[in-house]
Amino acid sequence: MVTEAVKVERIELPYAPDLPGLTFRHFLGKSDYQNILDMINASKQADQVDRTDSLEDIARYYENLNNCDPYQDMIFAEVDGQTIAYGRSEWVVDEEDRWLGFHIAFSHPDWRRKGIGTAMLRYMEKHLRDKSLELLDEGVINEYMPLYLEAFTSDTEIDKERLLNQAGYEPVRFAYSMVRPFSEPINITPMPDGLEIRTVKPEQFRQVWEADQEAFKDHWGYVEGTEVDYQRWLKDPLNDPELWRVAWDGDEVAGMVLNLLNEEENKEYNRQRGWTENISVRKPWRRQGLARALLTRSMQMFKDMGMDHAALGVDTQNTNGALNLYESVGFVVEKRHTTYWKDL
Repeated sequence: MVTEAVKVERIELPYAPDLPGLTFRHFLGKSDYQNILDMINASKQADQVDRTDSLEDIARYYENLNNCDPYQDMIFAEVDGQTIAYGRSEWVVDEEDRWLGFHIAFSHPDWRRKGIGTAMLRYMEKHLRDKSLELLDEGVINEYMPLYLEAFTSDTEIDKERLLNQAGYEPVRFAYSMVRPFSEPINITPMPDGLEIRTVKPEQFRQVWEADQEAFKDHWGYVEGTEVDYQRWLKDPLNDPELWRVAWDGDEVAGMVLNLLNEEENKEYNRQRGWTENISVRKPWRRQGLARALLTRSMQMFKDMGMDHAALGVDTQNTNGALNLYESVGFVVEKRHTTYWKDL
């Protein structure tokens, strides 16, 4: 839970560029939500990243954080008291027992390529190194655990990609954003025998969430969800069970597509897009055509609602053949994304 800070704590960076009025500080509390939103909005235009956020979205996210104390794990850059950039770090231990210190940053395009991003990156890297030593002393992690710094980029985020490459990060995983225009026919495939699609009731939300968690457990980079994650998911206003396509085998969840419709995003970008996301099938029901059946029904649902295409994200190296499935039903690549690691 984020509460209000009462004191501005400055951060001294001796390696920061010598620019008039440039200072760095810690997170101030809820009053910084607008600054965070402003930096996201400024960045997305320069980086050609499609996203639509509100102050309510920022508040909900920051009040449900894992392994991140914004008062300790954030840095803001200002010029003459005006926020021009911010960064945040957190950490996780993934399913393969690797410690990952993750960091993100957003900056106003007018202040890029002046050394500010490099200085903030150095600060966040040191902060995460110190955090790993603290966790080692506390016994949360052990000396044999691989430690990596982690960051993500899209292929349009040229400045971020350049910064990471210069800092010694290496690409380790790739993903696609994909779209499927509805101008082509949709071939709806049969449901496997014994399975049926039923509307999810509120008392079944946790069961659906846990089934999705279980289904993704063998995916690369999986991190077990916490109660904080569940509560954040539960509060997400984009969750609409009427759009979900969940397959049941009696009382068991077999698989799902947790479709969503982001009307504000569609309005901002003047499009009619339905998201066919959280596509998962639990192990006992795999290789029966369930994912294809649920996905094609989801596509047809959105088409019937007046959408003109569907979208989703996929790990290109998914071992369950997800990319092949999506391509086979007509999805094509819209954007490429890269996960970067740096050995700590």
